[in-house]
This record gives sequence, C-alpha cells and structure tokens, in this order.
Amino acid sequence: MLLLLTCLSLAAWLYLIFFRGFFWRSDLQSEPDAIELAQWPPVMAVVPARNEATVIKRTLASLRRQDYPGEFSIVLVDDSSEDGTAELARQILDEKGHPLHVIAGASLSPGWTGKLWAMAQGVGRAETILPHTRYLWFTDADLEHDPQALRSLVRQAESRNLDLVSTMALLHCASFWERLLIPAFVFFFRKLYPFRQVNAPHHPMAAAAGGSMLVRRQALQKSGGLEAIRGELIDDCALARQIKARGPIHLELTRHSRSIRPYDFADIWRMVARSAYTQLNHSVLWLLATVTGMILIYFVPWISLLSGSLMGSLPIAALGGTTWALMALVYWPTIHLYRQPGWMALWLPAAALLYTIMTIDSALQHWRGRGGMWKGRAQA
Repeated sequence: MLLLLTCLSLAAWLYLIFFRGFFWRSDLQSEPDAIELAQWPPVMAVVPARNEATVIKRTLASLRRQDYPGEFSIVLVDDSSEDGTAELARQILDEKGHPLHVIAGASLSPGWTGKLWAMAQGVGRAETILPHTRYLWFTDADLEHDPQALRSLVRQAESRNLDLVSTMALLHCASFWERLLIPAFVFFFRKLYPFRQVNAPHHPMAAAAGGSMLVRRQALQKSGGLEAIRGELIDDCALARQIKARGPIHLELTRHSRSIRPYDFADIWRMVARSAYTQLNHSVLWLLATVTGMILIYFVPWISLLSGSLMGSLPIAALGGTTWALMALVYWPTIHLYRQPGWMALWLPAAALLYTIMTIDSALQHWRGRGGMWKGRAQA
C-alpha cells in the first residue's frame, strides 16, 4: 500500500510540474519593451486602511514618491481605525509629492466585507477628486512601492490593452516563521492560480494579488463595480473573475512592491484561517479532499523515505526520496525569489503540515460562527 501511495505521489508531482501552467517558475514582472507612452493617463490610488499605524506613513510616502509623469492622486480611506492611522497619515499632507487625501470611512454597510466597503468609498471619492481618471490603483496599506512601480503597471496596461494588472508583492520574510511559511504561501497560491493560465485570455482561470491591482475604471464600471462582489471574502480573486469575464487581465510577481509589516506565527495563522474554508466553498467534501491531497502530495514522500529506510525496503525509500527531492527542486525557485538558502526547499512538507492544520482550523472557526475573522470582524 505504501509503495502504491508513493507512486501516486510521484505521479501527482509530475502532473503538477508539467501540466499545471508551470506555476513553480518565479518569473518576475516583465517590462513591455520599456516603451514610453506619448501620454500618461490619470491614475487614482485607493488605499483602504484599518489599524495600520505602524506602517502607514512609510506606505504613503512611497506612493507620493512615485515617478509617474501623468496625473496621480492618492486617497486613503480610514476604516474605523483605533490606533490613530488617519492622524498619522495627515501628518505627511504637507510633504512634497503627489496629492494625498485622507477620508474617514463610514460605518460598515450591511452585506459588505470591510475591505471592499472601504475600497468602494475610495472609488466614490475618486469620482470627485479626479473625475477623468482612467485607472484605479488598489493598494494595501502595508506595502512599500519603488518609485517606478506605478509607471510599470500603467505601461503594461496601456501597451497590452489590459483591464487589470496585478503584481504579487514580496512579503516580509525575515523571522524563522516567515522563512518557513511565507515562501510556501506564495508557492501554494501560484499552484492554486497558475499565473500563465490567469494571463491566458481564453482560459477560465482568474486571480489577482490584492496588495496591488491596477484596474481600468471603465472596465470596473461595466462589470458591475465593487458592489457586484460586495460580500466576497477573497475580494482580489473575485474582482479578477469579474473583470476577466469582459477583458484581459495580467498577474505577475514583482520586486517593485514589498510588504513592510512583519508577520509573527499568529499573524500568518489568522491570514490563512480567515479565508481557507471560503476558498473551499464551505464544503466538508472539499475540505476532506484537500486534506487527503495534502497528505498524498507532501507527506507521503517523507513517510516513504523514512519507513522504507527503517524497513529496509529500497524501492519505497528510493521512490520516497526521489519524490521529496523533486518536490524540493520545484520549490527552489520560490525559495530563491525570497533569497533564502537552498536547503530551506526541503522543509516544504513541514510548511504544508502547518497550512493543512490552518485550513482545518478555518473550517472550525466557520462552524463556530467566527468565519472570516479579520481585525475584529467575522465576515463569513
């Protein structure tokens, strides 16, 4: 039985490597021939923020420093923060840079998730601040952007006639738990949403990274606006599906944007448990299938190598070791992206174990009426 399971695990990895959109490749953001536009369209950045006092000034400073030749303004929507986020944001209003507007968000409207409600209010304010804006740049309050980040996004959108361009920022990765879990998080996300399939116009796969999404305003309006997805917990991928149904989208990795808020173990756990069961459509059958798949793909090779070695079964040990080595080889580009030592690729099964437990906990929280818990709000 163990030999059969090991063979199935190896077959699964061969399928993932060759028939899952080469998700494991860590190609960074491409520059479309480094073209310069004859006219740079107006852009409005919308920054939803809730209790981001530790990072907000640094985030907004990076936005105001954007090397963007066209009209560009920023609106920060303070989503009922309790730590003085808005006051800190207003402290840099007089500094040099692109215009910044800080508004107090209204109380959460019924039927909306918190982030989407704040984003919608930012879009509404954009209509008055920059009514002729062509693009809306939704960006998280804990990301720092290089000065060329916006220029690169707009260049891609204009040169390729894209309705949505999203870049997956580099997440903070310095502590032990971050080094173990953050590259794995990015790896699992790309396995779930292979970027090549997302970017293929006629493929049904759609996804975006919510930290940085440049959306053509007209396309957003024609697709029903944010109101059409107001109750979605995984809002970035919901928006991508909505936009791609009517026009092309693009998703890439980038080094132009970075998360500046450290994650401790509890932060990562909450981040995953918040939406994992929602990703499974709140289905017990999908939960069981996911846990079974994680065991087969990530744990069986390690168990086979250990058990085969202890039992003196060379075929089982060899197959288990080969599959584990193949797994590490596929994971290595992500480890390299995050500039971690190569041997960290061998620890993917340990990260997978923790993420499996987080997924189970996500279901337990949902059953207890605390699904989608984020910053004091249960939203699922």
